[in-house]
Amino acid sequence: QVQLVESGGGLVQAGGSLRLSCAASGLTFNNYVMGWFRQAPGKERDLVADISWSNSNTYGDSVKGRFTISRDNAKNTVILQMNMLKPEDTAVYYCAARTFGSSWDRPDYWGQGTQVTVSS
Repeated sequence: QVQLVESGGGLVQAGGSLRLSCAASGLTFNNYVMGWFRQAPGKERDLVADISWSNSNTYGDSVKGRFTISRDNAKNTVILQMNMLKPEDTAVYYCAARTFGSSWDRPDYWGQGTQVTVSS
């Protein structure tokens, strides 16, 4: 049984930092591209960042220069370091996994989500 378990969300003031962690189990971690998505109330779920097994990564335009994605293939963990947070970063953040041949239109697995709230 595959599980993606997020942790590290919470309430922070604008300008602050949070570190989200996603622990994966039940899958061959190196075979998956890992991603972080977020969904604010009334909005679509958007890709924030993703990272391949070889640490090739991409970022959404709104988070470039502020967020950093990393992964530890030995610990089956993917991290999203979020700095200089803004109120518009407030959302539920989801960890996701897809195989190399698939797209983020249909991730293979989702985590349950963790709430991030940034106060102004």
